[in-house]
Amino acid sequence: MNSYYFSLNVSYQSFLAHYNGAASNILVVTEQGLRLQLPASRFRPFLSQIGLKGRFRLTTDQNNKFVKLELL
Repeated sequence: MNSYYFSLNVSYQSFLAHYNGAASNILVVTEQGLRLQLPASRFRPFLSQIGLKGRFRLTTDQNNKFVKLELL
């Protein structure tokens, strides 16, 4: 298992623009400097009225396949 940590601060309106078709993926930069592209739909459970804010942990398997995304 691999873990990647990153922070996001995206307004509600900006996220909806991405989620509704402007872009189906979100590019994040981890604390280690890696660029990861994730489907915007993976962040939907974490969306609030203020948007997407906080520190996240992405867990992947040995083949870098998605396992889970957590808000820390």
